[in-house]
Amino acid sequence: MNVFRLAGDMTHLLSILLLLLKIYATKSCSGISRKTQELYAIVFMARYLDLFTDFISVYNSFMKVIFIGSSVAIAWCMRFHPVVRRSYDRELDTFRYFFLVGASFALALIWHDKFTVLEVFWAFSIYLEAVAILPQLVLLQRSGNVDNLTGQYVFFLGAYRAFYILNWIYRYLTEPRFTRWIAGISGVVQTALYADFFYYYFISWKNNSKLKLPA
Repeated sequence: MNVFRLAGDMTHLLSILLLLLKIYATKSCSGISRKTQELYAIVFMARYLDLFTDFISVYNSFMKVIFIGSSVAIAWCMRFHPVVRRSYDRELDTFRYFFLVGASFALALIWHDKFTVLEVFWAFSIYLEAVAILPQLVLLQRSGNVDNLTGQYVFFLGAYRAFYILNWIYRYLTEPRFTRWIAGISGVVQTALYADFFYYYFISWKNNSKLKLPA
């Protein structure tokens, strides 16, 4: 644990809370990609297969449960909640995300730390998380206007990965046996995907105007 890891976890948690606030306070999931949420549910279930086999700390186990539970709950709510699902932007959320799942799993079979079930699924989750935001970004570009809570959700989600890059750099410099290069490279790719969104988010914040993305 270090300050960058903690900051990353807290911004990730904040992004989830903002999304839950939007869904449950407004009873609407407009502007949110269900496909991205389902990808995140797959990501965390695949990554934390070790939840019942390896105990690191209470904090670690607690965060794993939170991330799995919240991602599954959000995906379920968007698909099955009788009120929330009515506001789902089906016509805009058309990204073919099965290709992302297949490509990520194939990559995990080729590039992994160890050829074990847990390590392959861990690598799969890292690769998939790097691109899981794509359906959300495409949906926002197609819709143009972005409401305040959705914009903050995506911003903090991107900030979480940026903090994790600093975490990996810190651990590489301070831990002689730290070799999670898969996570580092994937994290850079994931953060780069947010670059365009970050730019327009900063412009809207600077001008105190509504966030708009180019179509």
